[in-house]
Amino acid sequence: MELILIRHGLPERRDDTSDPPLSDRGHDQARRVAAWLEAEPIHAVYASTMLRARQTAEPFAARAGHQVTCHDGICEFDRESGAYIPMETLKREDRAAWLRMATGEHSVDIGTFQKAVVDTLDGIIDAHPGQRVAVFCHGGVINVWSAHVLGMPARLFFEPDYTSIHRFMCARTGQRNVLALNERAHLRA
Repeated sequence: MELILIRHGLPERRDDTSDPPLSDRGHDQARRVAAWLEAEPIHAVYASTMLRARQTAEPFAARAGHQVTCHDGICEFDRESGAYIPMETLKREDRAAWLRMATGEHSVDIGTFQKAVVDTLDGIIDAHPGQRVAVFCHGGVINVWSAHVLGMPARLFFEPDYTSIHRFMCARTGQRNVLALNERAHLRA
């Protein structure tokens, strides 16, 4: 089966919640990724329960005639932080905080987070043999799943763009292969 992970669109910066809605630009990105994926035969659509992932999934699901199945196991690692600052903003405004995040100096047990993500995605894979499934989620989810597939330690090792597409072939035997990381042609003007 083909597992397609899509990062959410750009959310609003919020100091009062770690679950903000998409910004206007994020909604545009969600429409673009929906149009890009529309031609592909996708059998099921999943999303994190977080608002930005659900709002990114909705335009595609509506175009393709799918319901969105939401799952807590693909929520972002910092969902309880109480605030959301886009990484590029954090990098620009507080480089030291960004470096701590990028190098793993945060309060999240990344190994435990990775196990929850892998267990959830393995469950989705098992439920859809021979199918193509779109999962709208988060940069941390994409990082730890990709690290798992590549046999790397659990860590945040690259920056998936907003609404970037990441493709994996997943066999019933447990074999996982990377087809593409960080596809973003749909974002070109």
